Amino acid sequence: MVDLPLSGLDDQEGDRVSDRLPPVVDAHVHVFPDALFDAVWGWFDRFGWPIRYRLYSELLLGFLFKRGIRHVVALQYAHKPGLARELNRYMAVLIDKHPDRISGLATVFPGESGARHLLKESFRSGLKGVKLHSHVQGFTMDSPGMHEIYGLCSEHDKPLVIHAGREPNSPAYACDPYEICHWTFVKRVLDAYPDLKLVVPHLGADEFDAYRRLQDHYDHLWLDTTMVLADYLPGADPPDIRRLRGDRLMFGTDFPNIPYAWDRELRKIERLQLETDLLRQLLSDTARALFQFDLSADDPEPITPLEGAHDHG
Repeated sequence: MVDLPLSGLDDQEGDRVSDRLPPVVDAHVHVFPDALFDAVWGWFDRFGWPIRYRLYSELLLGFLFKRGIRHVVALQYAHKPGLARELNRYMAVLIDKHPDRISGLATVFPGESGARHLLKESFRSGLKGVKLHSHVQGFTMDSPGMHEIYGLCSEHDKPLVIHAGREPNSPAYACDPYEICHWTFVKRVLDAYPDLKLVVPHLGADEFDAYRRLQDHYDHLWLDTTMVLADYLPGADPPDIRRLRGDRLMFGTDFPNIPYAWDRELRKIERLQLETDLLRQLLSDTARALFQFDLSADDPEPITPLEGAHDHG
């Protein structure tokens, strides 16, 4: 178990994505309304790690696009019932401003009243999937509320992104992630819902070998690399990504809620000297196929003026 809070890193950051890399999609970027971002960052200060980039949604997107990130999959989560509708509307407005740059996902609090209607409403507004966080929301994978979501996402062919791994854990959570999260729980969902496109972030930390084996047997399981390749989180050694399925593997960062340079993982990926097809799958092709978006032929201009955006504090 990771002992939190952790210290931040003062590692050097690059100005742009390396020209030696193919187009880069960040498949795990968080956006929230300003007040909720403030609350999230306060929690991380006490129980997680120091946030290096305290940028609100428009600024953080502009920050990434100015540095060469071509597209982001934007995520948020509702930490209690009654928040999801406004969060989903917020996301819909954000992607409506930048439809070619952002794929936004909906959220819901599992089991809340009207959850099915909330998600169907969000799909009609253009949101491309659902994001849940087991540690924050405290649900079990087999609760009736979760089965409602599995069924709806399967019915509408929408990916479901669930932080279903046990790490990074914190004693500040209202639940014990080691009780409600285990790879066998995910396997039961995969068995019960063969049409569900399920994404598990952080390569399933810390049960890396188990999730690698699941990938070998289930075509409807995707993993993202978020934070695992940064050599930051203590615990089990991350897997060799050459042994993972490239067509089910996506690059993600958790930006802006990270304690190190924005491009730390990209630079480490570049040093791996991956085979060309695997590198393209990891950095863009798999996310494009799953979330169904196109990349423009040219690197677009930044979406937001960025005066002062490099002020991390």
